[in-house]
Amino acid sequence: MGLLRLSTLAIIIFQIWLITAHGQDNYEIQVYGSEMDPPGTTTLELHSNFTVQGSKIPRDGVVPTNHAMHETLEVSHSFTDYFETGVYVFSSIQPDGGWQWVGSHIRPRFAVPESWHWPIGLSLGQEVGYQRRQFSENTWTYELQPIIDKKLGRWYLSFNPTFDRALHGNDVHRGFEFSPNAKVSYDFTRKIAGGLEYYGSLGPATDFLPLARQHHQFFPSIDLDVSPNWELNFGVGFDPSHAGDHLIVKFIIGRRFRW
Repeated sequence: MGLLRLSTLAIIIFQIWLITAHGQDNYEIQVYGSEMDPPGTTTLELHSNFTVQGSKIPRDGVVPTNHAMHETLEVSHSFTDYFETGVYVFSSIQPDGGWQWVGSHIRPRFAVPESWHWPIGLSLGQEVGYQRRQFSENTWTYELQPIIDKKLGRWYLSFNPTFDRALHGNDVHRGFEFSPNAKVSYDFTRKIAGGLEYYGSLGPATDFLPLARQHHQFFPSIDLDVSPNWELNFGVGFDPSHAGDHLIVKFIIGRRFRW
């Protein structure tokens, strides 16, 4: 194993060792894969999420989500076959409040290169950033997201056991919270895949909340592979417990540019 591989693996192990929420707040509704784009690739993605049934009154100073449209612009760039960085710009269109800027995050991510020929895909992303108080109880947050995935014939499996914490806000005292995300999909054709995505928020990592206070969202989804340069994902999600926003429609469109 060369020096580059050793240093990359050391970074990944060190960041996992540092681990020793409240999910994605309906701005990034996506289960991530471990694969990196080729070095020099820039990807633009637009995440559009409409809450069909959500909160109708302010909660702890946070605006209602019912009939709100959340738009997130994501710009990411692959610097090497094991490192990329993404930047998110969040915005919200309220039914009676117009289009407003919500906040911004930055997300560096390391991955085990495909050239290592590991039996599974593995990467580690970190996300830190700010959201305005009227849109979130916690204005500064940090997220650590391991990504494990595997392709088995026509089946695809991905698991994101995410740990997040508030750096400034009402939930600082809760420490790291566990917000697992997962996806299973099946390639019906070369261009169409369908599956189920799951997004959870279980509470503090060392002391889960009672089931009635946990968030569990399920998104039947479709992925369209119309071109290597495009990414299209559509899903309709629901929370059977009604602990969070009950019904959400999401759409992701992405375009890759290779310089």
